[in-house]
Amino acid sequence: MNHVRLPGPRGPGNVRLLLRLLREPVPVLEELNERYGGVVGLGAGPVRMAVVGDPAALSELFAAPEENFRWGHRFNALGFVVGDGSMIVSDGEDHRRRRASVKLAFSRRRLNGWTPMIVEQTDAAVQRLALKLDHEGQVLDLAPVARRLLLEVVVRVFFGDRLAGRAEEIGELFRGAQDYLESPAVRQLPHRLPFTRRARVRSDLAALDRLIEDEIAVCRADPSGDPSDVLEALVQDGSLSDTEIRDQVVTLIGAGFDTTAASLSWMLVCASRRDGLWQSLRDEADVVLGPTGASDGHTDPTLVSRLVVADRVMRETLRLHPAGVLSPREVARDVEIGGHVIRRGTLILWSAHLAGRSPAAWDDPLSFDPDRFVDPTAEQVELARSAWVPFGGGSRNCIGFMLAQMELTLMISRLAQQLDVVPVRSDVPGPVGMVVNRPSGGAPMRVSLRS
Repeated sequence: MNHVRLPGPRGPGNVRLLLRLLREPVPVLEELNERYGGVVGLGAGPVRMAVVGDPAALSELFAAPEENFRWGHRFNALGFVVGDGSMIVSDGEDHRRRRASVKLAFSRRRLNGWTPMIVEQTDAAVQRLALKLDHEGQVLDLAPVARRLLLEVVVRVFFGDRLAGRAEEIGELFRGAQDYLESPAVRQLPHRLPFTRRARVRSDLAALDRLIEDEIAVCRADPSGDPSDVLEALVQDGSLSDTEIRDQVVTLIGAGFDTTAASLSWMLVCASRRDGLWQSLRDEADVVLGPTGASDGHTDPTLVSRLVVADRVMRETLRLHPAGVLSPREVARDVEIGGHVIRRGTLILWSAHLAGRSPAAWDDPLSFDPDRFVDPTAEQVELARSAWVPFGGGSRNCIGFMLAQMELTLMISRLAQQLDVVPVRSDVPGPVGMVVNRPSGGAPMRVSLRS
């Protein structure tokens, strides 16, 4: 391989952009992409990074053998939160074994079984919201509503109804860790000092570990037989130790509600701003989901696939606003990506944000237009396969992607069915967050019950 230096900034500008990237990634990503292209080098010496956002280069990246990369690398701060046994910080056979066990727990049958619960919990979220509303409506931030809703769903996915009453407690134990991961990298340096932010997060995570370990013991001693209970499915599978099961559950809960809640917030922001779209979502939901309060248990396995408008809104929102703007992996051996050799030891930061806004893949890429997914041509389908990557690609894609898409599609439909929403700001909010991409300022709306 010809080791030509990657295109990118040189001199002091290199360091400045690297530091800015680690604080506020989106504007730096867009600047690097515009100035240097879809594969850009940053840093030097032992701290080398390669930003990859070109869709064709991402296809090569996702198709490359897993052995070319490491996820349990020195830059990965997630291990502190999710545990060393988590599949997302594992490599090689450990990763394959852990992922295979979790994948079994996300079967299509189990996914279909969660549909009624997701609808019920969305209805419960509206009922809680109704207590805050007068007949004229009220200005509220719907981002915390989305977070609570996703938390209630995710707790029931992993524990059935056993821990439903402790959902808020579980959310609070996660909150400090999630905020900690968004803090500057220098504040995340490992240490054992007491009375620090890291020490408080460690204490919260220890309490969460105990809670999950207690539930594992219950599943072993007195299984409920609930077919929708992921924790019980992992225990009964028998291929993971209790510590490994605990680490997968921490991973899946942490990744499963904060990221999806941020995506639901973006969907609310985007859908409420496009003329007629909220009404189209409502009309479709009235037909597919039926009236609210009806006795239909929403058990039809084709139900989600018939929410085509909601599906397009979900896809277009995640194209423009993926939950993670950057995802890291370390190069274990020299690889060629996008016509460039990326050297061993380089940290690749691949970007769903850049791919989703690539003019090479999308017409008018910065416009929010769910109808771009109506009757796509074969060429458009192929381009989208490499450019629509909010859940990654290849053997390391997000294992919960089907659940997340189902949650978002059902929730936006049910919310449109029951609420009138009007955005209170005229501009589209900017993104904020290093780990989870959220709308700056949340999702403030004038909210009222459906008239």
